[in-house]
Amino acid sequence: MTRPDDPRSEAEHDRALSRRRFLRGAGEVAAGGVLAGGILSAASPKARAAASAAGPEGDVEVLSGEVDIELSINGAKHKVRVEPRTTLLNALRNHTNPTLTGTKLVCDRGNCGACTVLVDGAPRYACLQLAVEMRGHEIRTIEGLAQGDALTPLQDEFCKHDALMCGFCTPGFLMSLTGALEKNPRATLDEIKGACAGNVCRCGTYPHIFDAAVAAGKRMAGG
Repeated sequence: MTRPDDPRSEAEHDRALSRRRFLRGAGEVAAGGVLAGGILSAASPKARAAASAAGPEGDVEVLSGEVDIELSINGAKHKVRVEPRTTLLNALRNHTNPTLTGTKLVCDRGNCGACTVLVDGAPRYACLQLAVEMRGHEIRTIEGLAQGDALTPLQDEFCKHDALMCGFCTPGFLMSLTGALEKNPRATLDEIKGACAGNVCRCGTYPHIFDAAVAAGKRMAGG
């Protein structure tokens, strides 16, 4: 209904409302198109190629469906079935057999470093890596450090120096420092601090962690 002082007829008022509804609906469709395009552009080249060949309906199928991939983890091949959006962290904890839960899920935003793994020898946040992009790379997790009951020098020194408290951050610190010390076992204290600067210990055991890493480096260097 129009207001008593509105000079427009009811028909004109309804047409004005219809135009507003149309423009609002068109804006929502455009925003959805931009979002879908952004998601598709973030997909792997193979996924984009398959989506383009499949057409609009295929886009949805490719982006939301599951794919079979093979990951090389700790020297073993793992065949997993995941969605293209699945992170490496998710794949490790929920899709491998057996599941590799030593890599911890804490912030899931690349802020704490608890999910750090080594990819081709370099530390990476597993929560920021897509599992499908890890094909052809060598992944090393905390489960791949010790050989049976034989700990690595770094793991052993962590125990000797009481470098862990709640333990949730420990796998991430071990992986970051393993990557650094394997590259340079004679790393200085400042270099060790820099190597694990992306790892957070909420319990505050940093001095013990640094002491453990220095001692492990000396052992690894034969000193």
